[in-house]
Amino acid sequence: MADRSLEGMALPLEVRARLAELELELSEGDITQKGYEKKRSKLIGAYLPQPPRVDQALPQERRAPVTPSSASRYHRRRSSGSRDERYRSDVHTEAVQAALAKHKERKMAVPMPSKRRSLVVQTSMDAYTPPDTSSGSEDEGSVQGDSQGTPTSSQGSINMEHWISQAIHGSTTSTTSSSSTQSGGSGAAHRLADVMAQTHIENHSAPPDVTTYTSEHSIQVERPQGSTTSRTAPKYGNAELMETGDGVPVSSRVSAKIQQLVNTLKRPKRPPLREFFVDDFEELLEVQQPDPNQPKPEGAQMLATRGEQLGVVTNWPPSLEAALQRWGTISPKAPCLTTMDTNGKPLYILTYGKLWTRSMKVAYNILHKLGTKQEPMVRPGDRVALVFPNNDPAAFMVAFYGCLLAEVVPVPIEVPLTRKDAGSQQIGFLLGSCGVTVALTSDACHKGLPKSPTGEIPQFKGWPKLLWFVTESKHLSKPPRDWFPHIKDANNDTAYIEYKTCKDGSVLGVTVTRIALLTHCQALTQACGYTEAETIVNVLDFKKDVGLWHGILTSVMNMMHVISIPYSLMKVNPLSWIQKVCQYKAKVACVKSRDMHWALVAHRDQRDVNLSSLRMLIVADGANPWSISSCDAFLNVFQSKGLRQEVICPCASSPEALTVAIRRPTDDSNQPPGRGVLSMHGLTYGVIRVDSEEKLSVLTVQDVGLVMPGAIMCSVKPDGIPQLCRTDEIGELCVCAVATGTSYYGLSGMTKNTFEVFPMTSSGAPISEYPFIRTGLLGFVGPGGLVFVVGKMDGLMVVSGRRHNADDIVATALAVEPMKFVYRGRIAVFSVTVLHDERIVIVAEQRPDSTEEDSFQWMSRVLQAIDSIHQVGVYCLALVPANTLPKTPLGGIHLSETKQLFLEGSLHPCNVLMCPHTCVTNLPKPRQKQPEIGPASVMVGNLVSGKRIAQASGRDLGQIEDNDQARKVRTEFLFLSEVLQWRAQTTPDHLLYTLLNCRGTIANSLTCVQLHKRAEKIAVMLMERGHLQDGDHVALVYPPGIDLIAAFYGCLYAGCVPITVRPPHPQNIATTLPTVKMIVEVSRSACLMTTQLICKLLRSREAAAAVDVRTWPLILDTDDLPKKRPAQIYKPSNPDTLAYLDFSVSTTGMLAGVKMSHAATSAFCRSIKLQCELYPSREVAICLDPYCGLGFVLWCLCSVYSGHQSILIPPSELETNPALWLLAVSQYKVRDTFCSYSVMELCTKGLGSQTESLKARGLDLSRVRTCVVVAEERPRIALTQSFSKLFKDLGLHPRAVSTSFGCRVNLAICLQPHRLWTLAEQGTSGPDPTTVYVDMRALRHDRVRLVERGSPHSLPLMESGKILPGVRIIIANPETKGPLGDSHLGEIWVHSAHNASGYFTIYGDESLQSDHFNSRLSFGDTQTIWARTGYLGFLRRTELTDANGERHDALYVVGALDEAMELRGMRYHPIDIETSVIRAHKSVTECAVFTWTNLLVVVVELDGSEQEALDLVPLVTNVVLEEHYLIVGVVVVVDIGVIPINSRGEKQRMHLRDGFLADQLDPIYVAYNM
Repeated sequence: MADRSLEGMALPLEVRARLAELELELSEGDITQKGYEKKRSKLIGAYLPQPPRVDQALPQERRAPVTPSSASRYHRRRSSGSRDERYRSDVHTEAVQAALAKHKERKMAVPMPSKRRSLVVQTSMDAYTPPDTSSGSEDEGSVQGDSQGTPTSSQGSINMEHWISQAIHGSTTSTTSSSSTQSGGSGAAHRLADVMAQTHIENHSAPPDVTTYTSEHSIQVERPQGSTTSRTAPKYGNAELMETGDGVPVSSRVSAKIQQLVNTLKRPKRPPLREFFVDDFEELLEVQQPDPNQPKPEGAQMLATRGEQLGVVTNWPPSLEAALQRWGTISPKAPCLTTMDTNGKPLYILTYGKLWTRSMKVAYNILHKLGTKQEPMVRPGDRVALVFPNNDPAAFMVAFYGCLLAEVVPVPIEVPLTRKDAGSQQIGFLLGSCGVTVALTSDACHKGLPKSPTGEIPQFKGWPKLLWFVTESKHLSKPPRDWFPHIKDANNDTAYIEYKTCKDGSVLGVTVTRIALLTHCQALTQACGYTEAETIVNVLDFKKDVGLWHGILTSVMNMMHVISIPYSLMKVNPLSWIQKVCQYKAKVACVKSRDMHWALVAHRDQRDVNLSSLRMLIVADGANPWSISSCDAFLNVFQSKGLRQEVICPCASSPEALTVAIRRPTDDSNQPPGRGVLSMHGLTYGVIRVDSEEKLSVLTVQDVGLVMPGAIMCSVKPDGIPQLCRTDEIGELCVCAVATGTSYYGLSGMTKNTFEVFPMTSSGAPISEYPFIRTGLLGFVGPGGLVFVVGKMDGLMVVSGRRHNADDIVATALAVEPMKFVYRGRIAVFSVTVLHDERIVIVAEQRPDSTEEDSFQWMSRVLQAIDSIHQVGVYCLALVPANTLPKTPLGGIHLSETKQLFLEGSLHPCNVLMCPHTCVTNLPKPRQKQPEIGPASVMVGNLVSGKRIAQASGRDLGQIEDNDQARKVRTEFLFLSEVLQWRAQTTPDHLLYTLLNCRGTIANSLTCVQLHKRAEKIAVMLMERGHLQDGDHVALVYPPGIDLIAAFYGCLYAGCVPITVRPPHPQNIATTLPTVKMIVEVSRSACLMTTQLICKLLRSREAAAAVDVRTWPLILDTDDLPKKRPAQIYKPSNPDTLAYLDFSVSTTGMLAGVKMSHAATSAFCRSIKLQCELYPSREVAICLDPYCGLGFVLWCLCSVYSGHQSILIPPSELETNPALWLLAVSQYKVRDTFCSYSVMELCTKGLGSQTESLKARGLDLSRVRTCVVVAEERPRIALTQSFSKLFKDLGLHPRAVSTSFGCRVNLAICLQPHRLWTLAEQGTSGPDPTTVYVDMRALRHDRVRLVERGSPHSLPLMESGKILPGVRIIIANPETKGPLGDSHLGEIWVHSAHNASGYFTIYGDESLQSDHFNSRLSFGDTQTIWARTGYLGFLRRTELTDANGERHDALYVVGALDEAMELRGMRYHPIDIETSVIRAHKSVTECAVFTWTNLLVVVVELDGSEQEALDLVPLVTNVVLEEHYLIVGVVVVVDIGVIPINSRGEKQRMHLRDGFLADQLDPIYVAYNM
């Protein structure tokens, strides 16, 4: 692995020799990768160029050690002497563009999702390159120098390219020499691209591999001998390209897209064997280990910073009302507020005189005109709501001061536009908790509120009942001459309550006292140097925050003139505020960075703009990371129009602490504002590192000025006890001052945590006796007392231990081709908790004109930029159509509401990109497969631990007493054909079969003699027309009914071997007929018997289109039978000869026919007769498909053997009449009935709402003692329980419903009729069915651990029924074939007289299946021959006893081995994942999962509009991660009915997989998770 990074370095020979040795050791596997890297970095550390180090003290040149961030760095050239260039704020955009430069030449990095009706661009495999492709791990930590460049000594000049080595595993050696290379300009650019291409972004310790057994955090495993590590596949995140064993890339039709997502790592050596008894399935989520190289704060403990003294000027008023009174009486004509219409024309000028008189009028009316004299509605100190629109500041101002004069507490809120406004409900809760009963509003606003038909204003959702009171003068009565408001000095009473929306969407009210209000106005006056009669332009919301403080309160204290620009005018004319500044020669303007940005976009070189009058431009959101670029860009453009740099004054504020800091306006234009270029990596650890060179991963921040006059500020650690930060540490800013809020109204606990904080020194002593207030802002106090804010506590997202700020992420996303695809300011970033860590979600509104591919390209670029700059993975990126995100009243995004929509799946995005593979790094370690313990040690282990071997058996056939008749059947007749002949002679008219039609009437019936005669005629037909020999195979293609039974016995009479085949569906010949043809061919049938109707169908034109109809064997139509009897009825020579073939298609799509001998068939019927206590007097209702398995045996064979009457109900008839089966059971007073899951589901869904009407029709199920579901799968406990619950009212006993279990090798192993009556009444009695709860995580490790109901990760399992007489079961390890202990999960093996004798043929592959029917245990009882069922399960002794007093052994079936998926070294059963997914969203009706290469593919059927399809992608991914610790690779959303289901109601997952890979599903949406 000759490292290219060393080529440009002058390394001594001995070092090179030692490096070569290390290489060898690594390739031989004598040293781990970690050890290798450690030693290597030690060797070459001294020869690496080192970065210069800088401390956070901005202006000084004091240098302190800085830890290089773990991200590999990119280096850019600088023009010499451009010291200030790094302070330019478009650094961020540049950085983003640089981070993306390396992706320039490539096409899209991520597979595009396929969307219905959108053109899927089929790109060839090599056009897709996974993002962050590196040239493998050998370049980690390398620096690419231009080896021809001549190294010069570093003379401290800035025009050299510094190399910061990618923190070579933390070894920062103390050399300060830095080499640099010189080369031509274009060479530098080339080299930059080169560096980029070769750099491997090693973000936050690479996530563990999600698909194979190794992970970066797993136990260090030595490499296999002889393996070399010099060639590594290009990695994507942590993926490698999928290859076959010989290293050839695989390609397949659909899998080109999937290919990039796939990774298969070479499996490691096995770790040493752990003791057999240790249960190793404890799946522990990885805890993020702290990075040993993470920067740590090194400065001294900070000192609290004081603002200047608040110098009280003598003529300052004693309260704000007093100021209003003074100006209202001294200068009533002075303008106080000018409002604008939407054309920018002055609408109205409110003078101080008018403000004073109107406020008095409002105060008088509030106190005296609401309620009665004895019972006024509002008393001093009560809270009232102020509901005024954003274009009417004058009415608001009058109402606000009216409240102050009346000594009631105003609560300004937004106008509720609709009853379901985003966040409006929470505002209602605030009003309720404040006890608000009156809302003041303006005439226009009152008219605009939604009204009920009677003209009343409806109660808004969550709001208290309000009296709406209009404050316009014309509606108010004049106060009497002698009435005068009581004007006191400012005191500690509450002045007003400002609402604040929290991160989770809840709304709190911050109370501000009158003294705080006044002091705040004084502090702002001093800080901003306000003087009387200045003009101020206000663009901000005047109801709260900076807009209220400057535009409504401080302005009145100083008799200033406010020009208020409504939001509606800004939307029409973004330049309006600048025009007003010019027009009124305003001294001050209050804006947000958004307003500056809009003005830039719209300015188009307006000639008459002159901003020289401005002495202060207050930027209210100056603390936001992107405000600095707006400020700089604005200055660049408007500097020529008279704007001075020192005029721009960013400020920081919070609802709790009011104004936290503000930059003072200066006259000195030479003093540049404070800037900090901070390492983004350092910030994520809460550490300040001034980034000296790098431009890529940095945050440029501007100061927000100094601490407010009269305040003290410090920063404390964001979590835990409020301990003071160090000087180079980011903390939450805390303020101690009079001018702050005092509490959250009515919430004493939260108030204590926020408003009563006592910061501690490291020794634990409080720094002050006065409480501080948490501002909710993150930042630090820099040199010279300048305050820097780097984010908000609300926007903080802690991802694997590192802190990221939502605003920073927004800024990065915006810097990726902003304005082109998404709207600025319409991006929401929040985190959701999935799998015990926060995951970042970005939601943006996309422009309507951007194409699918554009937006996808944009999304992948955003991911790359955020990964490069913040070194954090984005979990989900969603684009929604324009204007669909919930808005706040002033047009911003309502964040918590957006998050809520995302989590409940109602965001309806039009594009989604999930990246769980790259950012979920805390999955449990993949399971290392233990070398199999020998079966002998398992035996010994079980003996030692006191466990018995897991084996069980049904009753012994030899000991069961039969009555005389039954003994005769058993001893005299070996063959079913003989039993039928005997019944036809002894009980000729005894009814055996009754077939019902869809109306519930008898369609057909057969007595013993009728069946015998019919069978004889068919036998004649086979011999004479078919010329068949004994032993020939005959396919019976009949609908469920009597003909099928007669044809079966006809074959036995003629000595032929029958094969029952489901007839093709007349409406769906194209897909059903090929299966019929295949069974006929595979079974080598010499003849095909059927009805006249189907006979025509098989030869029809439609059939000819689907199969080759000329190759059918001889087709006999049994509707026209000969009249004669056969000369003799065939009697087989040997009971072991073949009686019939049972063909079926398994859930994995395999067609298999098993051979049933005459002996097995008779034994089977006897076993069922004994278990179900079947006698000629019994009636049994059967609603099953009669083509294979137990369904066929119950339909065709059992009645003939036991003599009971079978009432046959074809399941297809239930589609027209769902109640048919249950009505028949009730009408015939049946005690035992058999059905399938699909029948049960049909009844549950179809009759759910009809139980009352069925009761009225006399449906009574109280006589049913057993209702058995015939199945070859894990019992569907949810379905059987809901069925039992639903029909309980109709008399169904809850314990009547049970399940059976059978499989290919043995068609029925368990069949449980539950006995519900007492022993005296009922002969034998079986125990209740039992349900156990097992730990799903243990099951994945092939262990069974029983847990309590309702415990996390619990899975309910129902036993599969009572083991049939004569059946023995053992649980064996499928790999070693050794016996397992009780309650261990293993393969179910069965031994019984009715085992099938083998496969007739497995279509395609016979060799694999040879041991299915004759396996022996490798240890213990090695003599018995067992059949392997292919199902995993376990045995458990229950506490129950049966009639004989024996303990009852319960068999629990977990799932088929064929279906189980091996992922991350663990075994998953599809049904478990599917159950979770179906619960994830109301629109998911069905789900199926399968694996493709190592990816989990989830297919969901959507019952809803196609808009909801993309909502499902994040929800499905989340639920599978949370509950199964698996990452979903592909989510496919399809229409209802796409997932194929067979007649037994089982999902055909392999068919689905084939359809998906062949692109035949026509999906609504396919998402490829990265």
